[in-house]
Amino acid sequence: MRATRLGKREEGGSSYAYLRRLDEQMKELAEDNFTNEVLATFEDAESARFKEIMQSLIRHLHTFVREVQLTEEEWFEAIRFLTRTGQISDDNRQEFILLSDTLGVSMQMIGVNHSKPSGATESTVVGPFYVEGAPECKNGDDLANGAPGEPCFVEGQVRSVSGGPIANAHLEVWQADDEGFYDVQREGLSEVQDRGQLTADENGRFWFWTVKPASYPIPHDGPVGGMLKAAKRTPWRPAHIHFKVWASGYETVITHVFEKGDKYLDSDAVFGVKDSLIADFVRHQPQTAPDGTEMDKPFYTLTYDFVLAPRA
Repeated sequence: MRATRLGKREEGGSSYAYLRRLDEQMKELAEDNFTNEVLATFEDAESARFKEIMQSLIRHLHTFVREVQLTEEEWFEAIRFLTRTGQISDDNRQEFILLSDTLGVSMQMIGVNHSKPSGATESTVVGPFYVEGAPECKNGDDLANGAPGEPCFVEGQVRSVSGGPIANAHLEVWQADDEGFYDVQREGLSEVQDRGQLTADENGRFWFWTVKPASYPIPHDGPVGGMLKAAKRTPWRPAHIHFKVWASGYETVITHVFEKGDKYLDSDAVFGVKDSLIADFVRHQPQTAPDGTEMDKPFYTLTYDFVLAPRA
């Protein structure tokens, strides 16, 4: 009898399989009990929303650790990664925003928080190079302010979803130059370049000069760059201009306008491209620009309208 029982265990017999399943169930029960014990410590939280967020986070983290059988070394490496992400961040570089962008979390947040009615301009990521307090400009001004690149005339109209113009809508603009750099990335630059704020006219029209933007790699000399390299992902973003558009009674939209035909449209490192945000940057030979400026060298034009949804 003893030999028979041993034989069954060696061959994966029913008794051995039953005991193994029972052991796994007991382990899962112990792990569930531990997770519930941690969850219980948040039951008396002052804020119901804080309690909801923390308990959900704990459930997901505990499940993640169990699902991938995370090792201690892997967890400590994650802690080191987050520590380096904080250490490299400063007033001009926010590595945590970059991390959020490259993991698709920023776009997921936009999908949850900024759904738009049909016809309204879609939102996309803010990006790590937005700076508050951009200089006030007038329609027709040159926002490039000496930045390298070919001249580009940008114009359009701010409208409501019903089609009517939104008078005196506000726009904030920022972008990289022809070399793929934002002004905050250039050491020793004393003037603001390629960014500014302006107000549309009574018909919702706006126009300004800048330089044609170039595609560029996001900063990849830090922990986020290491993650992209390990994943064999590109750090490049397609050429674009950032816009923030708002008006009284309407939802603010933060978005990009991307260059049609850019080779990185399908592999944007931060998942920010949407078809409705792609537009033509049209190149012209020297001639009279749409605002009457006589151009003695080639230049580009971009026409794009923004449609705002009414504020709920």
